[in-house]
Amino acid sequence: MSDIWPTELRVSKDRHRLTVAFNDGGSYDLSAEMLRVLSPSAEVQGHGPGQGLTVPGKRNVAIVSMAPTGNYAVRIGFDDGHDTGIFTWSFLRELGETGGAQFEAYERNLAEKGMTRDRAEKPR
Repeated sequence: MSDIWPTELRVSKDRHRLTVAFNDGGSYDLSAEMLRVLSPSAEVQGHGPGQGLTVPGKRNVAIVSMAPTGNYAVRIGFDDGHDTGIFTWSFLRELGETGGAQFEAYERNLAEKGMTRDRAEKPR
């Protein structure tokens, strides 16, 4: 996978979507909400297996910044203040390929915990 890298990272005008195009021709349209709630940060994923949190109330979150991290990733900042996720090229590719299923699992977790995409509350 190290020979696959993005040729374009483009945030939509409304800041709610990120398009990622790769050098092999793959291109993916990722929602800011999905990027935020599936962030690879320790704040969301925890520090070990089973420690991940479900983050509610992010339906309308927007991307406010993107900063390169070495030549392998980008740090994405969101308008809710979250900016600790380092999104590697392989993770962005994974979200492009399997993000729909991951987001469906996230929505099931929200429902099981009595949370919604619209009401902000403490992640759990």
